[in-house]
Amino acid sequence: MQQSDTQVFDAVVVGSGATGGWAAKVLTEGGMKVAMLEAGAKVSPREFTEHKQAWQYPFLGQSPKVLEDRPIQGQCYACREGNHKWFVNDKENPYVQAKPFNWIRMRVLGGRSLSWGRQSYRMSDLDFKAASHDGYGDDWPVSYAELVPFYEKVERYVGISGLAENLPQLPDSIFQPAMQFTCGEQIFRESAKAKFGRVVTMGRTAILTKPHNGRQACHYCGPCEQGCVTNSYFSSPFTTVKDAQATGRLTLITDAVAAKVLTKDGKASAVQYIDRLTRDVREVRARVFVLCASTLESTRLLMNSQICGDNDALGRYLMDHIYQGGAAGTMPQVEARPWAGPPRRPTGIYVPRFRNVKENETNGFIRGYGYQGGSTQSFNMGAPGFGKSYKEAVRNGSWGISIALWGECLARKENFVEIDKNRVDAWGVPVLKINADWSDNEKKLWDDGRIQAAEMLEASGAKNVRMTGQHSIPGFCIHEIGTARMGNDPKRSVVNKYCQAHEMNNLYVTDGAAWVSSGCQNPTLTMMALTVRSCEHILSNAARG
Repeated sequence: MQQSDTQVFDAVVVGSGATGGWAAKVLTEGGMKVAMLEAGAKVSPREFTEHKQAWQYPFLGQSPKVLEDRPIQGQCYACREGNHKWFVNDKENPYVQAKPFNWIRMRVLGGRSLSWGRQSYRMSDLDFKAASHDGYGDDWPVSYAELVPFYEKVERYVGISGLAENLPQLPDSIFQPAMQFTCGEQIFRESAKAKFGRVVTMGRTAILTKPHNGRQACHYCGPCEQGCVTNSYFSSPFTTVKDAQATGRLTLITDAVAAKVLTKDGKASAVQYIDRLTRDVREVRARVFVLCASTLESTRLLMNSQICGDNDALGRYLMDHIYQGGAAGTMPQVEARPWAGPPRRPTGIYVPRFRNVKENETNGFIRGYGYQGGSTQSFNMGAPGFGKSYKEAVRNGSWGISIALWGECLARKENFVEIDKNRVDAWGVPVLKINADWSDNEKKLWDDGRIQAAEMLEASGAKNVRMTGQHSIPGFCIHEIGTARMGNDPKRSVVNKYCQAHEMNNLYVTDGAAWVSSGCQNPTLTMMALTVRSCEHILSNAARG
């Protein structure tokens, strides 16, 4: 066995994404010597392509090679010719779909924090205590009040732009100034409030609108998922990981494919990993281990290590948000003119959940959904004609509006993952078999969301309104959570309220795997807050010996 180092670290963090970066920052700044394992390569701003136009690529941004090696990853809007190497090669990283499931994965320093949508919303006790509200499932063992200090720490550091709306179901964050509504969005906002009593706010996003922590304000260039040379959007390599490195207490090990957690005397003792390039098998030892590899990768690591499986909770209760349904139309009351177009704003509008906030059930479903969308002008660049006639045809644009729902997924034991003993990846690590589907509840709230979207657009004066979309494939929202849930009862959960494994107290799982229910909000902000809380718990325990 070749080892990476004979040194025993204070902690090993597996994963370098949004949660892994926070784990490294908190632990190193707390005085710990930390090793971080990342399965992919390092990343440099030289790889960022947000300022490169499609016509500058040989295949106009979508190379056949992307779909050849990445038939699943290539379906994601963010996986393009310029950045596809950040995403896994599906041939090298297979998994088994018992039912259709799109698992979008990135192996690169920073993980999906390089291309996430950056929508950042707090959850409330309507989410954390959902079972007490409507009787389904289990409450989280943490409350909103317990998480507030950790939300605040994350928000003060990251920089979240948005508007305060004072809604109990969607608590306000500590905000930078919000980005501006377009004319169509302002009309929609006023109409939804006046006619439905519903709030339309600006999307809360981890993108700066003013300089902060040495990072520059957004310059509205467009495709944030391809990188950001000004670091205006939050990604871990140039923020939290950078801070951890600055302490001198972080050892960063890239190209390290974690294969197994090794144990000794009932505790985790090391992580065995495989060098991605040489295939050498190595291990790194520590006293504490924090799994932040992403929901399904962390669960896969636990399963391949044959730990934390004393009950049947591990691998169960897989969730994602159902989406890709809504409504769209045109707004004739707003004049479209090329010179009046809004900048390429990197966020849209958000309609917070209004279903089952006070009620337990509506139209045969529990829980709820929120909307994301926007209103802007468009022009027919492919119009017929030449010269003057062509210019006039192009100028005859329209102002459109569309909103789409993000719906809560219920935690069900029937949605699960397991190890497929007959398949391994390119490094010999057994792969996951995923079995997940939507329940009737998700389908009913999705149907209701489309109807309500159309009604709200029509009420705002929109014309040619049509309902849009079809059920998204589970996993494709890239909000997969669950499979190593937290709880107070060791017989029914994998980790406790600090994301600390019941089975061995020096192992923590702080990414989406620990979630009990999904809410309808984008999950990353809450994942980061939970990670900070868990790592402060580690430091507190270390201080007590």
